[in-house]
Amino acid sequence: MVAGTACAATAQQSADSTGLSVELNKVEDIDGGGCRAYFLFRNGTGTSYEGFEMSLAILDGQGVIDRLLSIDAAPLPVARTTLKLFEIPELACTDISEILLHDLTSCKPQNAGEQDCFPILTLGSKTSARMVK
Repeated sequence: MVAGTACAATAQQSADSTGLSVELNKVEDIDGGGCRAYFLFRNGTGTSYEGFEMSLAILDGQGVIDRLLSIDAAPLPVARTTLKLFEIPELACTDISEILLHDLTSCKPQNAGEQDCFPILTLGSKTSARMVK
């Protein structure tokens, strides 16, 4: 049983070490209304990113788009996990069913031009709200 868990952990580390992953790790309600979202960005690409901006569609409990949220997660250093916090105003965390990656408005490696990061990007969530492309 433990060996299977170790294999799964090794497979996850291997996946993380070859691409760029975004994980919704935690959410918490904000006093006065709203939700604070904790995102982990794992950069296993071998390249630092000086630009990384996402447009996210926030879906409510009925699966209806509530709003679009733009977040800037840059910089993303090479071989590092970065924590970024973002606030979603006027929406309780329990009312978020899904977060859809609507667009990557910027994915710019350091000292290079913009690139298409969709092929190297993986999404995940440790909350009840799913993260999807």
